Amino acid sequence: MRQEVDDTRQGARQPFLLVICGDNDGDRSQASIIMGVFKGLALALEEEILRQRLWRIRQIEALGFKPYGHRFDFTHTIPEIWQRYGDAPASELGPDVRVRICGRVHTIRRMGKAGFAHLLQGGQKLQIYVRKDSVSEREFTLYQKLLDLGDIIGVDGYLFRTKTGELTVHVSQLDFLAKTLLNMPEKWHGLEDIETRYRQRYLDLIANPDVREVFIKRSRIIASLRRQLEARGFVEVETPMMQPIYGGAAARPFVTHHNALDLDLYLRIAPELYLKRLVVGGMDRVYEINRNFRNEGISSQHNPEFTMLEFYQAYTDYRGLMDLSCELLAQTAIDATGSPVVTYQGHQLDFSRIRRLSLREAIIEYWPGSPKPTWEQLADPRWLSQHATADTPGAALVELFERVTEDKLIQPTIIYDYPVETSPLAKSKEDEPDFVERFEIYAGGMEIANAYTELNDPLEQRRRFEAQLERRARGDEEAHQMDEDYLRAMCYGLPPTAGEGIGIDRLVMLLTNSRSIRDVILFPLLRPEPEIGLAAKLRALEEELAATRP
Repeated sequence: MRQEVDDTRQGARQPFLLVICGDNDGDRSQASIIMGVFKGLALALEEEILRQRLWRIRQIEALGFKPYGHRFDFTHTIPEIWQRYGDAPASELGPDVRVRICGRVHTIRRMGKAGFAHLLQGGQKLQIYVRKDSVSEREFTLYQKLLDLGDIIGVDGYLFRTKTGELTVHVSQLDFLAKTLLNMPEKWHGLEDIETRYRQRYLDLIANPDVREVFIKRSRIIASLRRQLEARGFVEVETPMMQPIYGGAAARPFVTHHNALDLDLYLRIAPELYLKRLVVGGMDRVYEINRNFRNEGISSQHNPEFTMLEFYQAYTDYRGLMDLSCELLAQTAIDATGSPVVTYQGHQLDFSRIRRLSLREAIIEYWPGSPKPTWEQLADPRWLSQHATADTPGAALVELFERVTEDKLIQPTIIYDYPVETSPLAKSKEDEPDFVERFEIYAGGMEIANAYTELNDPLEQRRRFEAQLERRARGDEEAHQMDEDYLRAMCYGLPPTAGEGIGIDRLVMLLTNSRSIRDVILFPLLRPEPEIGLAAKLRALEEELAATRP
């Protein structure tokens, strides 16, 4: 945001020139000095802005306004004004069309005895017009001398159109609601620093309307999935986020401690085993939109805290969930964007036409160069060991898929039939016991869903758990643990069931054309920033101003 101000009130802004001399020999110490100079200037400017704004609070109070006001009853939001009156001609507006609106000051244009400003609310702006003879003296003084960009105000007035045709509120009353103490971002360029955008998301939402739209779409995406599942008879449930035994995925957990019970607990890596316990209990269709926590790296596709949709349906299998998934994703894309075809990083993704390939078919199709491997080679442990580093044939097959295929799956694609070694909770294929009835969905070169027919034989599940324990003993930190209570639940009879997890964050990335997962999480995990020091500055400036109070 850029503020147009009276030079006599705040002092004219004068440009300055910083000349850097040197022999351009790559000396990093010079760059460090320069950065230190700029940092010092920025801190000094921030402190001076704080001092000015705190002084204005005193002046605002002297006018009889509260710098941080209370309730303001409005008649319309700014988006509602545009929806209702955006196309209204000037003849349908005027003193009879009264409105009360509020918002954040986005621009100010003062012109002697009158002036304009734009208020921002809900991602949209509306112009207001303030005339000295239309408001009280104290209200005009507030507008003319004490308003800063970012302040929050409320106005009462009527709608009209200016000579240029812009819809505007002619103000008859002005209320002050909240003072901003820090400078707002440059209005024409938004907030561009990535670190600041993620860390100060509140500022990002103010400065960049497109960011707000991403999170509005995220809400629509979740609402669409919820609505579709409930229309099919699924029941939303909640399961523990702190668990004595973690499971349901191959991942390392975060550990916490319950003091009263003197008990180590794990933040869940998946809700799967609890949801299947509910199926045992007779809840045939359940789902949970849940937060999961995995103690692993951070990338454009990974955040340690993320959102999943997991749902389980009794008396179906992975083929049934393939069909359901295609319906869910196509309708979600329509609900979020208006079309099943969306643009993602220059590609047109069509969620109404989801392709299906087996894992081995995908490896063969996307194998670089020639000759391509044969089905026989993909079943040969020796050949697999020569082309992958994993310690079992099944794990080697998955390694090959991830290396040669995964990032090439741009169009929405279902990949099915995975090796049993990498799927300890999935049911084996009847005609091919070394493979399980499992599929993953890929789009934009990344996995967005994982599903399988659930293993419901407790004896086989016990053997799978023990095999995972052996992998754990050999150093695999992500191998599954033994969960005897889950085994006990299975012994009461788990009906034929299929379950699926859909990564909400990655799906939102695709449907909003966002490059990084951090663009679709309001507050992604970041490294701690240096001490801000704002509290100490505010305390010192408050004491400084108090000392000057008569």
